[in-house]
Amino acid sequence: MTSTTPASPSADAAPAARPVGRALPALLLLLTVFGPISMDLYLPVLPALTAELGAATSLAQLTVTACLVGLALGQLLAGPLSDRFGRRTPLLIGVVAYVAASVLCALSPSVEVLVLARLVQGVAGGVGLVIALAAGRDLYSGGRLIRFYGRTTVLGGLAAIVGPLLGGQLATVTDWRGLFLCLAGIGAAILLAIALGFGETLPASGRTGGGFAETARDYRALLTDRVFVAAVLVQGFTGAALFAYLSGATYVLQDVYGLSPQQYALAFGLNSAGFMMFGYLAGRSSERWSLRGTLLIGLVLVAAGSLGILAAGLVQMPLIAVILSLLVMVSGVAAITPPTTTIALAHHADIAGTASSVLGMARFAFGGAAAPLVGVAGAATMLPFGIVTTVSTVLAFAALGLLRRHGRSRSPLVASPARAH
Repeated sequence: MTSTTPASPSADAAPAARPVGRALPALLLLLTVFGPISMDLYLPVLPALTAELGAATSLAQLTVTACLVGLALGQLLAGPLSDRFGRRTPLLIGVVAYVAASVLCALSPSVEVLVLARLVQGVAGGVGLVIALAAGRDLYSGGRLIRFYGRTTVLGGLAAIVGPLLGGQLATVTDWRGLFLCLAGIGAAILLAIALGFGETLPASGRTGGGFAETARDYRALLTDRVFVAAVLVQGFTGAALFAYLSGATYVLQDVYGLSPQQYALAFGLNSAGFMMFGYLAGRSSERWSLRGTLLIGLVLVAAGSLGILAAGLVQMPLIAVILSLLVMVSGVAAITPPTTTIALAHHADIAGTASSVLGMARFAFGGAAAPLVGVAGAATMLPFGIVTTVSTVLAFAALGLLRRHGRSRSPLVASPARAH
């Protein structure tokens, strides 16, 4: 593989200067917690929620699926809208909707209403995720852009650790309805921070003209860019492996290997710590060494971990081997995220919102499709888990081959041509 050295920040000039406060970078990073916190905070009380609403377990689990679907749809909708109307207005609307949906979740009289409210909550949360990526692309270029995407990966890992732990602690003093009110409170605090500290990052001169025809042209331009498609597919397929882990690891470690909930929490924390560390290291490596080299190393780690999980599904393996395999796979997914995000968005500064929406939608859509497959043979075997992660990795390597064949002619950090206005 040819090593691609990132260009200097000046090589991919960001748009013209815009009013940006000191707090804005931190606020953009904070927006990335919408997804993990919305997904994880209430998981410790899911059994209590199921019992109180008199719902079947499968129907209660739809509250998780609905949020995933919403996160994917929200990004797909908000990206083009933010390219047309700027980042600030759609973000304010999205966060207001998030607060309202969280309150509706808390007041839901039935599980059916809760599923619908979770879908809306996911859509609104997806707005924050996609605009965080797009605004980062507005503000940063070169090495600073890579560092920003590395930090979003680290913060996502931290949120994945803190979410279940915080939810477990809050569950000692409140019920599941109280947890959704806590999410509403988090959304309200972020709304206040946006109102006070989020300056528009996309000036009017950089916005799209709007309309269905132009949006369709933007999507066509993205989907005919093979480098973009390859980066999206790599991140999507490895995201499928990650969501398979989130869906299946608890059954593997508790039902197959007999870990207590507390021991599982420790293993989950170890893997999340690995996710954070490798996300940070990948950001530094992508900036100082090679985007594609870092991406390849990440894929090798995902492959090694997936094969270890598959082997444990075929032959009884020691617990330590399974935990290490999970750690290696999760760390590899983290290492892939900064370079693939950078490669996908670097050439599409003029439609960064739309490009970010496709990237985010693929991650959640692929993950949502993979997660249910882990449990097709019941909780007593981890073989489907190993098959899903291994197949996902093979497909990611195939997508990497597409990137290698068609991405050599240009640096991943060369600015895309300015859109005509």
